[in-house]
Amino acid sequence: MKNTLIVTGGKTSKEFIKKIINNNKIDKIIAADKGLEILDQIKVSPDYIIGDFDSINKNILEKYEETEIIKLNPEKDFTDTDMALKLAIKLKSEEIYILGALGNRIDHVISNIHILKQSIDNNIKCKILDENNEIQLIHKGTYKVEKAGYKYISLIPLTTKAEGITLKGLKYPLNNATLRIGESLGISNEILENVAMIKVEKGILIMIKSND
Repeated sequence: MKNTLIVTGGKTSKEFIKKIINNNKIDKIIAADKGLEILDQIKVSPDYIIGDFDSINKNILEKYEETEIIKLNPEKDFTDTDMALKLAIKLKSEEIYILGALGNRIDHVISNIHILKQSIDNNIKCKILDENNEIQLIHKGTYKVEKAGYKYISLIPLTTKAEGITLKGLKYPLNNATLRIGESLGISNEILENVAMIKVEKGILIMIKSND
């Protein structure tokens, strides 16, 4: 399996990046713009650097002249994180981890969750992670979900509605239910067993495992 790590410019810690690298077999690392700065601090050299470089320390960027650098026009149509994800897909990644995609800019957070649809379209596993959250999209299929240290699990429709939702091994089970955008039915469920089951017949759900 070819795993790719994307580190972008939002909130993340040096310790958490090290943990993800140490606990997963990472084949390629992509630094998206300012994400290069935190990688530099922990002395991890990316395989690719991509961005318009409007916010990065130029002295740090100069240290990586021999790395493959993809410079984007600042007046581009897509965010640096989006372009990093497109690059990871182009590299034929089988699983993608995105760090630094959550933070104070809510517009960027929402956009970063929405671009995960590209992973579904290309049949690639993709997660946004930080110290308290694990976010991915799920669609038609049956999923075994491990508790893995998280207290809550929420399911939020990305599409207008998601149908045929069956939940087993959760505090609030569902049987062939419909979750509709604009409602909060799927928020703050809890995994009771080590492995729960989620079945989706139609539509796309944002699945968020989280702690307080």
